[in-house]
Amino acid sequence: MKPSVNIIVAIDRRGAIGIGGDLVYRFKEDLRHFKTATMGSTVVMGRRTWQSLPGALPGRRNIVVSATEGFSAEGAEVAKSLEEALAMAADGPGDTYIIGGAMLYEAALPLADRLVLTEIDDCRPADTFFPQFDRSEYTEESSVQAESFNGRFVVLARR
Repeated sequence: MKPSVNIIVAIDRRGAIGIGGDLVYRFKEDLRHFKTATMGSTVVMGRRTWQSLPGALPGRRNIVVSATEGFSAEGAEVAKSLEEALAMAADGPGDTYIIGGAMLYEAALPLADRLVLTEIDDCRPADTFFPQFDRSEYTEESSVQAESFNGRFVVLARR
């Protein structure tokens, strides 16, 4: 059985995800949710997302997508395309989580089995947004109210 491809992202009501190369929202509860969801799995990210991190995410297989010739990422594997990254991820461990950025989310959206969303009931200044998607193409598997911020953790499965 092939691992599922999931997109995990925190978005606000407008779909904002980033500003100036950083996250718009940084809640401890959301970071714990992200860690719990992705632990023991494969995380796939773009080069800029990788460069925004302090290093490889422990307890997960890290794959960075970059077409830059000669790019290397200590503690991670490098793929030239999303398709190559997904082929690499197919042998595990666990499911695959696309963790950003915006260009990778856009490329992965038609391929994703699930959207693991932190929906934040707020709007802050942003310059990077999650791509528009048709929610009617998904079934809500779960929704849990956040305790420390105005929002919820939602899992949508493709119909």
